[in-house]
Amino acid sequence: MSIERERPRILFATDFSPWAAQAEAYALCLASTWRASLTAVNVLEFQPGMNPEYEVNRLFLAELMKGATQELADLKSRVAARGISLHTRIATGIPSEEILGAARAEDSDLIVVGTKGKTGLAHVLLGSTAERVIRTAPCPVLAVRAEPSDQAGKDSHPCAGVGLHRVLVPVDFSDCSLEALEYAALLAQRSGSSLSLLHVLEPVSYGLDFTLSLERKRGEMRERLTQRLAGFVEALAGAKITADSHVRGGLPADSILDSARTLPADVIVMGTHGRRGLSHALSGSVTEAVLRQSRCPVLTVRSPKFAAGHRRVIPVS
Repeated sequence: MSIERERPRILFATDFSPWAAQAEAYALCLASTWRASLTAVNVLEFQPGMNPEYEVNRLFLAELMKGATQELADLKSRVAARGISLHTRIATGIPSEEILGAARAEDSDLIVVGTKGKTGLAHVLLGSTAERVIRTAPCPVLAVRAEPSDQAGKDSHPCAGVGLHRVLVPVDFSDCSLEALEYAALLAQRSGSSLSLLHVLEPVSYGLDFTLSLERKRGEMRERLTQRLAGFVEALAGAKITADSHVRGGLPADSILDSARTLPADVIVMGTHGRRGLSHALSGSVTEAVLRQSRCPVLTVRSPKFAAGHRRVIPVS
């Protein structure tokens, strides 16, 4: 039920687009370094209410099935050339729902999916498959937003073109961010990564009663936060994980994205509450804001499942 078990299970969701090819590179790299089993799922998008027995729909689905079968066969050959075995699944329906169903059926430890990172009105109206999966996924999700590369899939090394050396972990000390940090520690142990812990100290709007004492209190708060992060770095060092920590000011999403560029980071690991409905529409999510704009992959942790007897690296608050 976690990446700690002897043979973790990775589910790679693909629509065979150029963006999915970037996600494929990460799925193959993780499958190789984690010695994980890998399953690829392709969803033939077919909306509810459409009659699959209707002649036009039946021919449409048959054509999609033919194309998907060939694409998965080609993928299996590419994967085999890298020494990785692959299972394949084809589903019919709404992509996000079918991906989630496959993850539950496979008891997956990680879902890997590509995303174009929709923004603006299209995002408000449609969202994205990756974001819908993230909100209710039964395991962490690695969303890869990257521009298509002509070199994708051409190198025989499983981790060609994939960086997992430095992982950025935003920490706001909430339970979900600490669970994400714990998961990032496991990722570091599996992949030999180093961690950079980041806390964003949000700006304060001062009124007419602004005094130097308030600024002093803010400085004291920064020092306490710095010390607390240092405690996490020390705990990680005890588990033989290289880590450093940073406290930066600004708006959370902007500061996280800037830190990912300047440190720099190969992947961002974030906790998410998985909000849905009106509260999500009104307040949004820092995680999804980062997901839509990050140039590096974002691994979201909503409900990590640690193995029985798991010895925590990061103490429970």
